[in-house]
Amino acid sequence: MQTRKFGGDAATVSEVGLGCWQLGGDQWGDVSDADALAILHAAADAGTTFLDTADVYGAGRSEELVGRFLKERKGDFFVATKLGRFPRPGLPENCTPANIRAHTEASLKRLGVEALDLTQLHCVPLDILERGEVFEVLRRLKQEGKIRRFGASVESTAEAKVCLAQPGLASLQVIFNVFRQTPITSFFPECRQKGVAVIVRLPLASGLLAGKYTPGTTFAANDHRTFNRNGEAFNVGETFAGLGFEKGLEVTEKLRPLVPAGLTMAQFALRWCLDFPEVATIIPGARNPAQAKGNAAASDVPPLSAELHARLQDFFAADVKPLVRGPD
Repeated sequence: MQTRKFGGDAATVSEVGLGCWQLGGDQWGDVSDADALAILHAAADAGTTFLDTADVYGAGRSEELVGRFLKERKGDFFVATKLGRFPRPGLPENCTPANIRAHTEASLKRLGVEALDLTQLHCVPLDILERGEVFEVLRRLKQEGKIRRFGASVESTAEAKVCLAQPGLASLQVIFNVFRQTPITSFFPECRQKGVAVIVRLPLASGLLAGKYTPGTTFAANDHRTFNRNGEAFNVGETFAGLGFEKGLEVTEKLRPLVPAGLTMAQFALRWCLDFPEVATIIPGARNPAQAKGNAAASDVPPLSAELHARLQDFFAADVKPLVRGPD
């Protein structure tokens, strides 16, 4: 596993991390405690050190499982969590100074750590970001030693720009994959200039870019790929890159001939994300230990050619971008 500097920070992280949304067991189908811990250990065995969770995943369950893993497994892990979307009291009240502090304390307890390596505002509405008070609270928590860094997980370029204007921002977590390429020109240059680490979520577009789905593929009732296909529960862009399942399958088939010989589509898609130097780490999820190990192996794949990158930019502009729903 290759490592990268975390933006302008002295810390280094595995370039392939593990997204822990699925460990909540409420939005990617059922995941038992035993399976969740097996996934975490498999990722660690493959060299993964960066773990990304959130207080809302399973209403704390994902954080609790990561905390159990940290007690079982010694190692230099970098644990990132998020706040702002917890169901109680909910937005916008989650973003008051008192509640930001309360959610931070709850995450510390569930994870069993003295300080959070990184806490991120979790898709907080633009108007709250623009007021700036949330960032002042995070700066105070950092001064107090409750958190080591703060960042933001965002859904749009507009949100990213507001966050990048804030002093002390360590990271931006964004949707970025072959089907969602806008960040390359819209804010990656500013991230590079300011030393802000980019964390890539949904690098496989909810599994589309694994290239294994068919029109007959179904998902569990408690899987967001069933209940959020049109943004019924949250931002439509978080599910199948905002393409919808049927259109997503169509563009995946158009993409398939561009996958280099000897690579799976998943390896190709993950490697594409890693070819951008602004990216500190990518956080694909995993439903089983084999997926965790397979994702980590993308770190060993050589960079894609400049010619292929150019073809993929053209593919995105012509065949994908006009179909994407949700904020850009």
